Amino acid sequence: MRARILEVAEEHVRRIGYHKTSMADIASDLGMSRANVYRFFPSRDAINGFICKQILNEVADIAFAIAGTKATAPEKLSRLLIAVHRHGKAILIEEKHMHDMIVAVMQENWPIVKGHIEWMVTIFEAIIREGIEAGELEVGDPAEAARAVKTAFMPFFHPLLIEHCVQHGEDTEASLREQIRFILKALGKSD
Repeated sequence: MRARILEVAEEHVRRIGYHKTSMADIASDLGMSRANVYRFFPSRDAINGFICKQILNEVADIAFAIAGTKATAPEKLSRLLIAVHRHGKAILIEEKHMHDMIVAVMQENWPIVKGHIEWMVTIFEAIIREGIEAGELEVGDPAEAARAVKTAFMPFFHPLLIEHCVQHGEDTEASLREQIRFILKALGKSD
């Protein structure tokens, strides 16, 4: 029943939006009372948290898959940053209501966002550490470098910043490539 509730809730969010979806809507579509839905989820925020977590997990899965390839560390980092940016941009363009929910969750600083960002930094650190060991990168502290990569990448990761750039017709792909070159140079990428 929990999975069915989440499925119906996600359909509503995708169709009418995060702010307009109510527990009454979800319950009505399921042919049950709101009280019965509350037996499975304590609040609408709990449901929204699960839906948002699925989207964040898609990003983490992309990052993890790229990190596990046989490419060099600079190539992995570059591919990862591009793929994560493109995913965020696709959500904005193709699934605006889901984008709006992610924006709201980030603005409200939900713990799932903090956990997701920490996971991404962990992946960055693993790639950087691998690059140091392979002689492809020259950085003293991989953890510090990973946090710096996160900060440098934020304009291409944060949904509000992506939305701002798209609305103003900016070529985010070109800007991202420039930022990746800057990041790799800062990491001491050896040629």
